Amino acid sequence: MPQISLIHPLHEHSEACLCHSPAFRRINTVLTEEAAKAPPITAATVSAALSDASSPHDENPAPSAPLKAFINVHIFDGVSDALREGLQVIVEGNKINAVEPAGTPLPAGIDVIDGAGGVLMPGLIDAHWHAIMARPSMMTAMTADFSYIQALAIAEAKATVLRGFTTVRDMGGPVFGLKRAIDERITAGPRIYPSGAFISQTGGHGDFRLLHEVPRAPGDSLSYIERVGITAIADGADQVLLRAREQLMRGASQVKFMAGGGVASLYDGIDVTEGSVAEIQAAVTAAENWGTYVTVHAYTARAVTMAIKGGVKCIEHGQLVDEETVQQMAKQHIWWCLQPFLNDEDAVPMATPASRAKQRVMSAGTDTAYQLAKKYQIDTAWGTDTLFDARLATRQGAQLAKLKRWYTPPEILKMATSVNAQLCALSGPRNPYPGKIGVIEAGAYADMIVVAGDPLTDIDLIAQPEEAFRVIVKDGEILKNTL
Repeated sequence: MPQISLIHPLHEHSEACLCHSPAFRRINTVLTEEAAKAPPITAATVSAALSDASSPHDENPAPSAPLKAFINVHIFDGVSDALREGLQVIVEGNKINAVEPAGTPLPAGIDVIDGAGGVLMPGLIDAHWHAIMARPSMMTAMTADFSYIQALAIAEAKATVLRGFTTVRDMGGPVFGLKRAIDERITAGPRIYPSGAFISQTGGHGDFRLLHEVPRAPGDSLSYIERVGITAIADGADQVLLRAREQLMRGASQVKFMAGGGVASLYDGIDVTEGSVAEIQAAVTAAENWGTYVTVHAYTARAVTMAIKGGVKCIEHGQLVDEETVQQMAKQHIWWCLQPFLNDEDAVPMATPASRAKQRVMSAGTDTAYQLAKKYQIDTAWGTDTLFDARLATRQGAQLAKLKRWYTPPEILKMATSVNAQLCALSGPRNPYPGKIGVIEAGAYADMIVVAGDPLTDIDLIAQPEEAFRVIVKDGEILKNTL
């Protein structure tokens, strides 16, 4: 029987195959011997390897020298109701090495930062931020060359961390490249917990196509906003499963699903429920298979109830829920990421009168939402959800201070540090920063602020970062020092 070649004639080349060459055999022998010496592959070794691979500091480690000592400071540690006194903080590389009694002898050559009697506290965390969409107007975001949008995001990332926000939980947008550039110290910015593209049904809160673009035939290309990775339009459980897996593949730490109508979106009323239990369950299946969770945009009781049935772990917004729904959230231990949306100078600018009307309806429910969250002791996170306004982005700290309408200053600061950190950690093995954040303690990441004054008594200091924040440290690196 004639020998059949598996190589197409067009793929043939004149070089001889190297598989049987002496050099190849020597290399193969060495590699085989080394592999035989390696420890067996187990669940533990795979987990350790994945953890090492996911660390943003492998290729670009934080400088390990010199050591830094923060002295002459009062400490808010992120979890206590009062300042801690008589302590100094030692930083080595990108971690807090020790919180020790003040006056403990310091090693030679250590870099000493005298806090001048200010308050040393953890870096702030915004649990609902949009790094890509915070600064450009909606029209610019929809029409400008996307490299320009990315340039705005780079500038905004630096401004964000210099406001004292050393971590953000990004709730939608193509921030994977920006996150990598920040982690590799190519540019300054906060730690980013990315969601990637948020998943929306046709006509839902994430569908910004124009009417002439629908219906979309099976062979039609994706819309611009889908191609750049802001949104992922999916109808039916199979499509949701696909889109959720795509975001996880790209590095999402959690999945964002639009379960209800929005304020800024064009077609859906704020009363509209979006998706279905089956579709949400598909997103939850994808996320849980990767060890993480789904959070949903939803305002109404019906949308939140459907999301809970689908297995989500967190609700974004929820200003229009009723008391029965909040009781259900408490029973299921659902997180609530609330924003202090009020009909005031910090209201996100709307492009149409219809959106402005929806905004007024939504913001009218903010007081009730916070009251219910407190009444039923819901795990409550805080975020801004700033969109499409460069001026409003600068008000990040002011919007946090606005929580004094419902909470005491210690409660506010704990929410924006250790509590928000707990929500970020819900991403489990998808957590891109597996060390502790939001606290001043040994072993935590060295993300810290020195405040000129006491924010536990004057919470409005956090609304004045240019003047009040004398030192800002992120990942052990001093980004600002005006002492």
